[in-house]
Amino acid sequence: MMTEVQAGDVLWRPSAGVVEAANLTRFMRWLATERNLDFASYDALWRWSVTELGGFWQAIWDFCGVKASQRGEVALANDQMPGAVWFPEARLNYAENVFANMTAVRPALLYEDEDGPLVAMSWAEFYRQTAVLQQHLKQLGIGQGDRVVAYLPNIPEAIIACLATVSLGAIWSSASPDFGSKAVLDRFAQIEPKLLITVDGYRYNGRPFDRRDIVTQLQAGLPTVAHTIAVPLLDDTPLPNALPWPELLASQSETPELTFAQVPFDHPLWILYSSGTTGLPKPIVHGHGGNLLEHKKAHMLHNDIKPGDTFFWYTSTGWMMWNYLLGSMLSGSTAVLYNGSPSFPTLDRLWDLAERSGMTYFGLSPAFVAACMNAGIQPNQQHDLTQLRGIGSTGAPLPVAAFEWLYTNVHDNFALESLSGGTDLCTAFVGGCRLKPVVAGEIQGASLGAKVQSWNNRGEPVVGEVGEMVIAAPMPSMPVKFWNDPGNVRYRESYFEMFPGVWRHGDWIKFNERGGCVIYGRSDATINRKGIRMGTSEIYACVEAIDGVLDSLVVDLELLDRDSFMPLFVILAEGVTLDDALRQKINQELRRELSPRHVPDAIYQVQELPYTLSGKKLEIPVRRILLGHPVEQAANLGAMRNPESIHFFVELAKTLAN
Repeated sequence: MMTEVQAGDVLWRPSAGVVEAANLTRFMRWLATERNLDFASYDALWRWSVTELGGFWQAIWDFCGVKASQRGEVALANDQMPGAVWFPEARLNYAENVFANMTAVRPALLYEDEDGPLVAMSWAEFYRQTAVLQQHLKQLGIGQGDRVVAYLPNIPEAIIACLATVSLGAIWSSASPDFGSKAVLDRFAQIEPKLLITVDGYRYNGRPFDRRDIVTQLQAGLPTVAHTIAVPLLDDTPLPNALPWPELLASQSETPELTFAQVPFDHPLWILYSSGTTGLPKPIVHGHGGNLLEHKKAHMLHNDIKPGDTFFWYTSTGWMMWNYLLGSMLSGSTAVLYNGSPSFPTLDRLWDLAERSGMTYFGLSPAFVAACMNAGIQPNQQHDLTQLRGIGSTGAPLPVAAFEWLYTNVHDNFALESLSGGTDLCTAFVGGCRLKPVVAGEIQGASLGAKVQSWNNRGEPVVGEVGEMVIAAPMPSMPVKFWNDPGNVRYRESYFEMFPGVWRHGDWIKFNERGGCVIYGRSDATINRKGIRMGTSEIYACVEAIDGVLDSLVVDLELLDRDSFMPLFVILAEGVTLDDALRQKINQELRRELSPRHVPDAIYQVQELPYTLSGKKLEIPVRRILLGHPVEQAANLGAMRNPESIHFFVELAKTLAN
């Protein structure tokens, strides 16, 4: 058992067998044979991939086996950001490349909800349902450019509906049914959909949640929706003005042919949304070709997915990781879907699913690992998890203690890939590499084709210093546009104002000499104390490692004529109170692990911390509220998972103002 793991400790090294079997190794050999390009290391390969952009992405197209009616000769016709033009002559379809992996040897999907059991869907049945739905969409007049929206949980019908939609060249957009009507309408109303696909409700943590009233509100609030299809999850009571999914499937006695519209590379595939913390969520339009190439590359070369792998990520349809999970099917994996709470009936649920499904890649979040750690569970004592070759983590920086816990309590021979990316590119642009060791507290490095750098405020790349995370060269999966954004005004404001022509992502990042990196949280939520910039993630990692602390949030305020006032807010375990001893313990740990500057000016115990619907801490709105901004200007309550949590901070702001 590992003890006293420190940041920078090597926790796993790829064996000769792992290196030999890695898709990355196969790609490098292919480049030597087919392109006469020899690279001695991943770092050398990466440098080529971000310098010779056209050559690299053409190589990805060929090596990964993209299916298309036409590629064309030109890979990159314009390399400006924004406005890069990729594969202008190409004609293809994302969905066709999923079904190119159809086989009788293994299932397309494995699915489980809270009540179980684990169900396999064959490729033949997956094809049949997608083809029948596609035929129905054609009959409804759904065609290229039309928007189809879904209010669905992470169930097979969501994957089927998405692929049937995009196979026609129509545009997909989804929201999770735990979103309220305002949050959904804030998103869907902007894109004027023609069709709504919905559930009647869902189950979470052992409870049913009836959403029929919400669906009625959506139908009323989306005047362009002409038709509704309903998936019955709670019971067989029909939704008014909706065609039941089982009736739709029964309408065809034979399986129709599934066809695939051949669309341009940048034809809209799906629309994802920014978190909308301070205004309406921005509708981010992704293209068929960009996401197809990126997901092929990410899953094959970084996650090392091969035909026969079983890929899982705990996600909802309202988070980009659902699209990324679907994207694993491009590389021949069986996608594992789970619909429900990760802790029902216990936190062992997903580890049990990992064993029963034969999961080879498990995607999770630091919050889930922290919950497992706090609960004291030891998955490898109850389950054989040795089939796991990879574990991915995203949503927040993964603390050192979580690295240690996973290698101690899962098994000790897998690639742990801490990833970071975003809805904006629908991928991770820093993440895993099967040819490199795993180092505690670090992301292994920048992904191929992603020129991710740390820049100082003079726009210079820096190593060994915290700086703005930028992407200094275009990537195919950058957004095609924002929906209804004439002249790309909001698009430019979002990413290209600080450094013209260079994508600024909004995170603090530090690269080291070996190419590894650490992310320090959102740059616009950064703490600046006595001239020293500090990321919030390192504070969270330290505080949440203390027994009894479940969650935390910190902001920095310029308040009451002080240079800095930094309050820390903590959620404590049941039965734990914030007494002087715990305050002293928190301050001591921050001083010892980080520095005296990291010690807060005040610590408050709270019952809840505000989160977005996609699970991001709302640091910036809390800061604005505490600085006296009205709630309606500081936060979009409809975009919050728990808007009532804001009340504590509103009351505290009044106290601080006095």
